[in-house]
Amino acid sequence: MRLDVVTIFPDYLAPLDLSLIGKARRDGILDVRVHDLRDFAHDRHRSVDDSPFGGGAGMVMTPGPWAAALDHVVASGPTEDAVVPHLVVPGPGGVPFTQALARRLAAEPWLAFACGRYEGIDERVYEHAQERMPVTVVSLGDYVLNGGEVAVLAMVEAVGRLLPGVVGNAESLVEESHEGGLLEYPVYTRPARWEDGGILREVPPVLLSGDHAAIAAWRHEQRVARTAARRPDLLPASATTGALEDLDVRVAVPADAAELLVLQRACWVREGLAARGRWVVPPLAEEHADVVAGLGEWTTWVARVRSGEGAPARLVGAVRGRPSPGDPATWEVGRLMVAPDLQGRGLGRALLELAESHAPEGTTGYRLTTGVLEDGNQRFYRRAGYRIAPGEPTYPGAVDLVKRRRR
Repeated sequence: MRLDVVTIFPDYLAPLDLSLIGKARRDGILDVRVHDLRDFAHDRHRSVDDSPFGGGAGMVMTPGPWAAALDHVVASGPTEDAVVPHLVVPGPGGVPFTQALARRLAAEPWLAFACGRYEGIDERVYEHAQERMPVTVVSLGDYVLNGGEVAVLAMVEAVGRLLPGVVGNAESLVEESHEGGLLEYPVYTRPARWEDGGILREVPPVLLSGDHAAIAAWRHEQRVARTAARRPDLLPASATTGALEDLDVRVAVPADAAELLVLQRACWVREGLAARGRWVVPPLAEEHADVVAGLGEWTTWVARVRSGEGAPARLVGAVRGRPSPGDPATWEVGRLMVAPDLQGRGLGRALLELAESHAPEGTTGYRLTTGVLEDGNQRFYRRAGYRIAPGEPTYPGAVDLVKRRRR
């Protein structure tokens, strides 16, 4: 990935030579180029700011140097591919910087950052840039900094560490805070019993049990509880935080098919766009009759928000299961769906556990399929104990996952 940073304080970006980001630069994973905005000023004082029209305190960064600097960055790219960077401008009036946004930016081949100062950058610079490249204004939080450099340092670290090869153990990225919309669970290391000034502090026994399913369940409970205590804003106002007892859950009937079709199209549209016609995404290729037929071949559970008298109960999730036609000892799980606005709240995990719990006696393992491009889904299933199955996938563009049933 290439990163260009335009700033009036190039030395501010020196920490990007340290730690894992610095190593990624030396290894060629990150190509970071820092540009001094003053190099693009045309007066002998190398001025980049002036007083604001309309009056007011402070100074505004002038458009000329910024236009020249951004044009220089764009022109320095590979001309044969006509690739341009995605320009990210730190600012308190931007969209919030989240882990989800970090992942989207990590998928970009080229990012550029514009570090504003003073009262900000002349608005016409944004218009100039938008004619040449995608532009996103991003805020680290609801506070004001002296300039964009601190924000760029934070964003480059958050984005860079998601690139393959930057963090040595990729599994360490799976259950971090804000992955899946929840905070990280508490972590412990040796000694298991720590004498702290006369107080004995012990590691929770479940972590010493060797029961990986119980450990996974405990960690998920801790993530939900910690998020509710520290960041309740991350949880939906409704009670759809993974507690199925707060929802109306039942086996689907043909009358549910129309809503199921709408929900599955909403849940798989991103995968369909990513596939770009290279393969068929089955949930997007189905029509109403196909969904009805599927209800006869699978047991499908639907989850609805309980509503008041006379109000429609919204369908917010679904999942289905059946014995594998080719191997009755394997329980197939499919079409795990959660409404897009409620994803990452624990409801998907609860529905997955619901489907697994209905596996009949004699079941030795579970099997499911997800999109090969859906890294988030694959991380979700890995956290639930699933691993990639050997051999060819069920259909092109898919990856099959399996899990042994624990007794």
